[in-house]
Amino acid sequence: MNETENVRTHFADRAGTYDRSSAWCTDDALGGLMLSAAAPRPDHAVLDVACGTGLVSRLFAGRVRRLTGVDITPEMAERARDVLDELVIAPAEELPFADGAFDLVVCRQGIQFMTLPDAVREMVRVTRPGGRVVLTHLCAYGDDDRDEYAEILRLRNPARRHFFRAGDVEALLAGAGCAPVRSQRHVSVEDVDVWSDNGAIGEDAREAIRDRYRRASPAFRARHAVAEADGRITDRMLFVVASGTRV
Repeated sequence: MNETENVRTHFADRAGTYDRSSAWCTDDALGGLMLSAAAPRPDHAVLDVACGTGLVSRLFAGRVRRLTGVDITPEMAERARDVLDELVIAPAEELPFADGAFDLVVCRQGIQFMTLPDAVREMVRVTRPGGRVVLTHLCAYGDDDRDEYAEILRLRNPARRHFFRAGDVEALLAGAGCAPVRSQRHVSVEDVDVWSDNGAIGEDAREAIRDRYRRASPAFRARHAVAEADGRITDRMLFVVASGTRV
């Protein structure tokens, strides 16, 4: 099974439970930061890349002229159809749209599964000059927690291809031809037991995640403010909301 099929299979398994698989999925504050970064207008055409079940698309519904979603997993994307004007099943690395077709392109938690920097360059290509691309992604705080975090994230999602530190997402936009690039940060407090129960991994992987948190280095525990009470572990997870204007 190739990398794309790994991603499709993973998210087909998660389609029914995805919306409640993490606190950040429906976090109003995180959604508000995305809207602020995108600054949608009623005359805008918006593309939601890796639209999944439509959680991000729903933020823009009723605020813009046209809303298009693209994803590679039909089982997920069909759940977004009711909120979209158009749904396309296609990879982000080969977006089937003309240059400059959209005023805004948004993607939350999708680039970790894509060929980079190709996918981000495609997002910029289909954005009109002066339009905006907004990437929102979970990141390690820095070098001192990245490797441990990558191990935990890989256990939760074996289909993941990339792991980011704060600053990496901004660099992708800049490298794809966006300027200026700005970013904001958001911390989501996640119950690790809930977060790991995503419907696509077994109990052995979930226990390995718990064990990794319990054995985490002092630096990791401090960065993530890891806490355990009554057998429940919490992690303060960092999201970066990065936005760039196509030159």
